[in-house]
Amino acid sequence: MKKLLILALICAPMMLAAQAKLVEKIEKKGDQVIIPYEKYILPNGLTVIVHEDHSDPIVHVDVTYHVGSAREEIGKSGFAHFFEHMMFQGSDNVGDEQHFKIVTESGGTLNGTTNRDRTNYFETVPSNQLEKMLWLEADRMGFLLDAVTQKKFEIQRATVKNERGQNYDNRPYGLMGETIAKNLYPYGHPYSWLTIGYIEDLNRVSVDDLKNFFLRWYGPNNATVTVGGDVKAADVVKLAQKYFGSIPKGPDVQNMKLPAPVITSDRYVTLVDNYARLPQLVITYPTVPSYHPDEPALDCMVEILGQGKNSILYQQIVKDQKALNAAAFNSTTELAGECRLSLTPSPGVSLAESKKLLDNAIKTFETRGVTDEDIAKFKGSVQAQLIYSLQSVSGKVSQLAAYQTFTGSPNRIGKELDAYNKVTKEDVIRVYNTYIKGKAAVILSVVTKGNESNIAAPDNYTVNTSNYKAPDYGYSGLKYTKPSDAFDRTKLPGNGVNPVVKIPGFWRKDIDKIRVIGTESKELPIVTLSVTIPGGHLLMANDTSKIGLPRIFASMMNEDTQKYTAEQLQAELQKLGSSISVSSGLDGITVNVQSLTKNLDKTLALLEERILRPKFTPEAFARIQKQTVEGFKQRKSQPAIIASDVYTRLNYGSNNILGLSDIGTEYSVKNLTLKDVENYYTNYFTSTGVDVVIVGDVTQSTILGKLDFLKKLPAKDVKPALPSKAPAVEKTRIYIVDVPKAAQTEFRVGYVTGLKYDAIGEYYKAGLMNYALGGAFNSRVNLNLREDKGWTYGARSGFSGDKYTGEFVFSAGIKAAATDSALLEVINELTKYAKAGIQDSELSFMRSAIGQRDALRYETGFQKTSFIANILRYNLPGDFVDQQNKIVSTISKDELNILASKWIDTSKLNILLVGDKANILPGLKRLSYEIVELDVNGNKKGVIN
Repeated sequence: MKKLLILALICAPMMLAAQAKLVEKIEKKGDQVIIPYEKYILPNGLTVIVHEDHSDPIVHVDVTYHVGSAREEIGKSGFAHFFEHMMFQGSDNVGDEQHFKIVTESGGTLNGTTNRDRTNYFETVPSNQLEKMLWLEADRMGFLLDAVTQKKFEIQRATVKNERGQNYDNRPYGLMGETIAKNLYPYGHPYSWLTIGYIEDLNRVSVDDLKNFFLRWYGPNNATVTVGGDVKAADVVKLAQKYFGSIPKGPDVQNMKLPAPVITSDRYVTLVDNYARLPQLVITYPTVPSYHPDEPALDCMVEILGQGKNSILYQQIVKDQKALNAAAFNSTTELAGECRLSLTPSPGVSLAESKKLLDNAIKTFETRGVTDEDIAKFKGSVQAQLIYSLQSVSGKVSQLAAYQTFTGSPNRIGKELDAYNKVTKEDVIRVYNTYIKGKAAVILSVVTKGNESNIAAPDNYTVNTSNYKAPDYGYSGLKYTKPSDAFDRTKLPGNGVNPVVKIPGFWRKDIDKIRVIGTESKELPIVTLSVTIPGGHLLMANDTSKIGLPRIFASMMNEDTQKYTAEQLQAELQKLGSSISVSSGLDGITVNVQSLTKNLDKTLALLEERILRPKFTPEAFARIQKQTVEGFKQRKSQPAIIASDVYTRLNYGSNNILGLSDIGTEYSVKNLTLKDVENYYTNYFTSTGVDVVIVGDVTQSTILGKLDFLKKLPAKDVKPALPSKAPAVEKTRIYIVDVPKAAQTEFRVGYVTGLKYDAIGEYYKAGLMNYALGGAFNSRVNLNLREDKGWTYGARSGFSGDKYTGEFVFSAGIKAAATDSALLEVINELTKYAKAGIQDSELSFMRSAIGQRDALRYETGFQKTSFIANILRYNLPGDFVDQQNKIVSTISKDELNILASKWIDTSKLNILLVGDKANILPGLKRLSYEIVELDVNGNKKGVIN
């Protein structure tokens, strides 16, 4: 009897735990395109979905709340996104700023995102960290509000405002979406503002407003926990019951249903853009929400109309150089959809003329109709994109979570593919007639400063606010009730058994003077391949008048061949679901290829055509040259791009090839000729020194025989010139570039180290040393400038290196008013770290974080490609990962501190600040540095003090 009583007492806590109910189990049968899963519902309404994938020792945890900016109200925009930030600021059992630290220390990555309709939080970690992640997510779901303080609220409010400045207010066309939304949707419609919200709304809300938002929408019954990876469903459900089961159900949440916006006549509106240097015309038609039966046909329609070189917009407008670019897209969300046509006109073409060009393109679609080839291309690319999206466990988990949140069923991927496969020519014409032909739209003219009259038509629409009636969002009577547990939730769960990380095995083979490396993976029927041919930017070191030529040449290699026009080649690739793209780098031209295994032979035949038989036409050259030249105007208006370009020139000087942008200059590009492109191919395209990297569902013996065509390239010895040494920095100076009215100041602070890339030497160890300073979210500079001060959306420092040189740089976009104060903080952090070095706790954090992250590094084809490409490029030893792990576990504090004092030197920094001179200069003058003003090209304008 006593034994039974003792047993009953032991079992009591388990009996109190919420019992999950299995409601669905989906398994793959045959060749079905499906994501297998088990779905459970807890008594408190929480949905739990588990997908088992034992191919890699990782787990991805996603918690999606069915709340986005569409749950907000007039005057309180930006709440959902604001709350995303607050969810990382600690809860009852997770200390301030510890969420990022715990996940990073576990070898994982994490983030959160907010859109119109949902907010999600996710972590990817080694599989032995599963319980810890569920504990973290449950703690902020059930125990958040007492940890939300006024101080945290104010800091994150400042951070969100900085994010808005960086991503919207401080970049060209950043306010375009906001302008369209408020003119497309009725006043008060939750899509009539952006997720980021308005600054004035962020300024007026209180911490209590934010807490009410959490209580209303963040209950377990409005959430889905999706876990995928190297797990067992029974283990996941048991842990979900333990950590989430006692959290009380929140208020009921009903799916929103709002009528689509009705536009009875064209609405012309204008945006004067402070940063844009080129005008733009955007036409937006209301369409259908996500998962509507007409969505696939609309996607096909916009592909025909404005996606790729076969599209009508490209053929009729861009190819004829009437526009620098033009495109069409159909985007759908939970409540509505938008079909958008955009055009950036060529110089001399007005927006009014651009409107006629788009109108004519739409008419052409109607008279041209839809062909069988259009449908074949569309279906081929859709099927391939779907398979490519399943390469990562995070991709599969995200799909399951979205399907569940918006349709109530995770089992949608096969149905969605079937819906796209059933699209007919008649469907496409029908949706065109229903949503586009003769229908009204919002027509936005984005104009540049000083050219306000360049509009498609005068503004004729004003938002009507008179008929708005606010709905009841259900905020009355909300109460915060904490869960009651039968276990000690304050204890951080330990780690499970360390997973066995399998470093990709690889093979090596030389074909004449072509080096080949590959790794076989049968997880998905996909092959990824890259071919790198010596050349690139460094070839221009001895003739800098032609800088930019390799970039132009790479663009031309994406155009016509002897057998195919660019349009025909793209059509063939689309039908196969394949891609081939050519790009230029520092010391090579790289051709990247992706193909389904079943279509590999046909794709390689097109690759051979692309590489061996290009056709350089005057028409393509003129168009690409014009687009490049006009693109310089836009680059010179973006503070972040200006900062990166000018900083490089500061570091290396205007006479060093490394100090010159590989895009070239307006002068150099304007003076290039088609003959220069032809000469590049004749003189530099070679089979000698070519590197080939192959990853995926193909064996070594199978692929090698298919690459013989590369030997047909002439065997020339092409060796890019070694760059000259960077000039020494005499002393620390401040350099400023004026961007009037910039909301933020772009910081680039550092110098050339000369540390070339290595995997196990001083460069690698310098990276370990920097981790605590600026290499992680919980690094000193980010915690100081973002989390403690709220001056930035993110700050970081790091070492970069290649075969030729290396740099150290601190970078951030900083609130303009805090520029001088932030600079002092940066210098103080660097100085302190160089003198005192790393702390014991930081060393432990670095070892744990870096020592466990290998599990995440080899999952996808692109990750494997990058891994083995580095082995080939830098001739790394096969066991270099083991050597790195040994370094991480044994490197001493003293060795790291010696590296800090050696490589972080505040007496020889180039400090570049790109921002509003009138705003930032007075504060900078109070500092003890010489200030030099530069123009946007990096040319010296004068010394200020």
